[in-house]
Amino acid sequence: MPIAAAAGTGIQVGLAIVATRYVIDQAGPASLALWRYAIGALCLLPIVSALRAWPRFRAADLLPIAFLGMVQFGLLIALLNYGLKTISSARGALILATFPLQTMLIAATLGRERLTTAKSVGVLLTILGVGTALGEKAAGGNDGWIGEAAVFVSAFCGALCSVLYRPYLQRYPALPVGAVAMLGSVAFLSIPAWGEGAFAAPPHFTPGGWAAILFIGMSSAVGYFLWLWALARTTPTRVTVFLALSPITAMLLGAVLLGEAVTPMGLLGVMLVALGLVVATRGGPQPGPTPSV
Repeated sequence: MPIAAAAGTGIQVGLAIVATRYVIDQAGPASLALWRYAIGALCLLPIVSALRAWPRFRAADLLPIAFLGMVQFGLLIALLNYGLKTISSARGALILATFPLQTMLIAATLGRERLTTAKSVGVLLTILGVGTALGEKAAGGNDGWIGEAAVFVSAFCGALCSVLYRPYLQRYPALPVGAVAMLGSVAFLSIPAWGEGAFAAPPHFTPGGWAAILFIGMSSAVGYFLWLWALARTTPTRVTVFLALSPITAMLLGAVLLGEAVTPMGLLGVMLVALGLVVATRGGPQPGPTPSV
């Protein structure tokens, strides 16, 4: 089940990348992230209340969880949105594919996870698979190093949070942790969004833009809950390696919805990603049980 939840998150991220590219020119990076997670928080809060899932948080834990949300949803998404304004989505997806590699190295450095040959080979195979599938779209061109650096730092923020969340997920259920983190991100994102003029006038999204925003926000709430739920039950590397499914999802979605051709190299990339996921998730000890919601 943790592997299935992680895979669902990877697919959701791919769908959100496609939707973000559709609406990215209709709002600033911080404003778009603010709308995304305000909607996500509004989706999670009623569910937590209906399930009466609010735990008694330690006062000393609330601020770190909110801060992780600010980094995970605020800084990460703002940097990603900025990067996607200046580089191609394929190049951005390839850089994001380093997310599990960064997670593995951070977890090993902090002593949270053992670095194994299988994990290392599996992660490298997924990165190779993403690069193969995206081909010249990811490797060619000169879109600007600032955008590339922004996406890389975005991936680093996510990798660091993936490791640092675990102590809190051992104490509290994933659903309220996600709600607190999203609320923290909304408070953080309000500052740069205000600088972009987000509160000076009502947002001017097209009907299609509003549909994309609602989809991104609602799916992000579901995807983030699945991500936290999986992190509570298996190692950070085994969860984040499934983010390699996001560019594959975007590629296949382009073929289905936009009639884009899937090349033999693209199919080879899909097979390499699948092989990498199998290798990275084989065997190894699993964390003990945690709360179910």
